Amino acid sequence: MNNPVQHTSVDIVLPNYNSYPYLEATINSVINQTFENWKLLIVEGASNTETRGFLKKYIDHPKISILWLEKNKGAGFSRNLAIKNSEAEYIAFLDSDDIWEKEKLSKQLTFMIENNYQFTYTNYTPFIKEKKLGEICPPKNFSFNKFVCNTSIGTSTMIIKKNLIENIQFNEILGSNEDYLYKCEVLKKVNYAYCLTESLTKYRIRPNSLSSNKIRNAYWVWHINKKYNHLSFIKNLLSILCISINSIKKYGFK
Repeated sequence: MNNPVQHTSVDIVLPNYNSYPYLEATINSVINQTFENWKLLIVEGASNTETRGFLKKYIDHPKISILWLEKNKGAGFSRNLAIKNSEAEYIAFLDSDDIWEKEKLSKQLTFMIENNYQFTYTNYTPFIKEKKLGEICPPKNFSFNKFVCNTSIGTSTMIIKKNLIENIQFNEILGSNEDYLYKCEVLKKVNYAYCLTESLTKYRIRPNSLSSNKIRNAYWVWHINKKYNHLSFIKNLLSILCISINSIKKYGFK
């Protein structure tokens, strides 16, 4: 029986900066995928010598392309550059310290093609060092209005049809919060994203990263909601409260 997934292609966007301790597990999780028609686009942001030296071992890999920057320009710039260089039908995102299950691409692309979905995500499992925190099960679908109250779409779980995002870019001035605005902009265009309810990504939490960023993240979400999403004061306040509550439900007070 002909499998339509075999005739599609996906480019994986991976921005990198000083992630040497985690990169091997991340890259290996791509190389070991059961789906074979992938290309990994690594944008290397002028990392330290150890990281750059490690990446050189992949220079001749037929499915890995490394774009070397002269200075670090952030994840947003790196993702935009990789998408611009992509020629595949689908775009997948992967952060340089996260890990995919080996059937991630195969299962998710099948899910998309069989249902004619343009934007999908999956469940995921956060972990600190080797300790798992419990599977995150986002809602089965997201609209823009639902997403601004629950930001449970993990970036490393997303696959998007490339023709959907040709005119959408990551905002390079928002730091780590560019992910939030990007997902908002895509949802405004596609109306709905859909969840494959299986944990296919391991999401690494670096020690102290959540607690130290909570106030800053709340500020940037407020700013994005006001300037780009044009939410009223009440809707913006509700967004911040709901996102905060959902974050505590997912990760506790860590």
